[in-house]
Amino acid sequence: MVCSRVYQLFGHSYYFNFIDMDTIPLLTLTIFLPLAGALAILLFKPGDHRSIFTIGLTASGLALLSSLLIWLRGIPAGFSQLEEVSWIPSLGASYKLGVDGISFPLLLLSTILFFTSLIYSKKIKKKPGPFVALFLLLETACLGVFLSLDLLLFYVFFEVTLVGMYFIIAGWGHERRKQAALMFFIYTLVGSLFLLLALLSIYLHTDPLTFDMTKIIAAPPLKGLAAALTFWGLFIAFAIKTPLFPFHTWLPAAHTEAPAPGSAILAGILLKLGTYGFIRFALQMTPNAFREFAIYVIIFAVISAIYGAFVALAQTDIKRMVAYTSVNHMGYLILGVAAAAVIGAEHRTRALDGAVLQMVSHGIVTGVLFLLVGSLQDRTATREMSEINGFLKINPVLSGFFILAAFASLGLPGLAHFPAEFQIFLGAFDRYPLAVGLTLIGLVITTALYLRAIQKVFMGARPEGVESYPDLSGREWWSIAPLIILIVVIGLFPESILSVINTTTKMLGL
Repeated sequence: MVCSRVYQLFGHSYYFNFIDMDTIPLLTLTIFLPLAGALAILLFKPGDHRSIFTIGLTASGLALLSSLLIWLRGIPAGFSQLEEVSWIPSLGASYKLGVDGISFPLLLLSTILFFTSLIYSKKIKKKPGPFVALFLLLETACLGVFLSLDLLLFYVFFEVTLVGMYFIIAGWGHERRKQAALMFFIYTLVGSLFLLLALLSIYLHTDPLTFDMTKIIAAPPLKGLAAALTFWGLFIAFAIKTPLFPFHTWLPAAHTEAPAPGSAILAGILLKLGTYGFIRFALQMTPNAFREFAIYVIIFAVISAIYGAFVALAQTDIKRMVAYTSVNHMGYLILGVAAAAVIGAEHRTRALDGAVLQMVSHGIVTGVLFLLVGSLQDRTATREMSEINGFLKINPVLSGFFILAAFASLGLPGLAHFPAEFQIFLGAFDRYPLAVGLTLIGLVITTALYLRAIQKVFMGARPEGVESYPDLSGREWWSIAPLIILIVVIGLFPESILSVINTTTKMLGL
């Protein structure tokens, strides 16, 4: 049916005449378009590399387009664009999807980063069919996590992400890929067991019994000891996934051994499953327990921020260095979430706005850094910083992109991390000035480690015997340049994303 409608985007109204999108289940389409592409590859078994990636990029690109159409519909304060079908009526479980200002930015981040990482992956020649199929399966699982509004459905998608990433690391990683994949799987599976127990505790305290997240968030059912135990179960599950110190030890090995696009997705998206869980579950479903134990979470966050920065500074492998900065940045993010559990409404909104924006900015910045490290390794056959120098004179474009992304990661104003981190620190400072002051040590060390890496790898004389390496190929341009543009756009115009986030965070009653 053709209709006329007004849609909101970036705070402006746009008038369209076209098919009524309200009749299209966009959330379901967004989730399962990548899976459809994976099934097409597995069923039709295209024989050539080009056909495999054409199918994969088409499926992932359509998911990205669908996420933009979700944005065009509008993202109000509460859960919207709901899609629900009864699943297991006897248990109170349903296939229920919805989106709000917290989940949508992560949905958009996921579709962008999966699409660009898949473009980058076109260099993979070893069993491209299974690789692309697994990549698309992983995309469906991640999108399902962010859009699920049923505890059981959330858990199913959450578990599938482990399978996809395990096989990507084990099948297409580097020398010690099998050990790294096993460590990743075991750690995150342990976290999943804690998550399952916590979700069952929430479910068993609802009356009538329901897995409906909207009802649980509207009236959190847990009190007293049950709330405390459930909160710590959620904390352990999501601290492993995030990861926070001391639950982070799986991360460096997984990042180091994963292929570059796998590392980009692991840092850019899978870590956000943990940080999203802290907000959606720990903060919204056990708010009183979070308020009671917030100071302990803040201690973990501060230690993670400082520890991650110092350990990153000690690395000689540039990929491990970038991996440890994720521990550092997740410390900032969880500081904002934990502070939001305690502070007043105005500062809470500011801290949560910064935390959600940090999820987006970290996904883009760290994702592109891992892709650039992969390109660097392809050209030099090493990741040791001491064995590379003068790269700026050899590859000015690749080097310039890395330097800009590094400046973004250390929080330079005008780039993506700055507006996120500034709001986190400003929101938390009112109640926890000491925690913010200590966390800023990590920011100083992060600046030092990136400046050292830039000096070692990109500055100095051209190495002897090396005339040139090819600069970025067309494949690398199409995968990396859009992310670099987004780093600048978010840094200069953060309101483009914050306007969506703020519709939800300012309405949260905790």
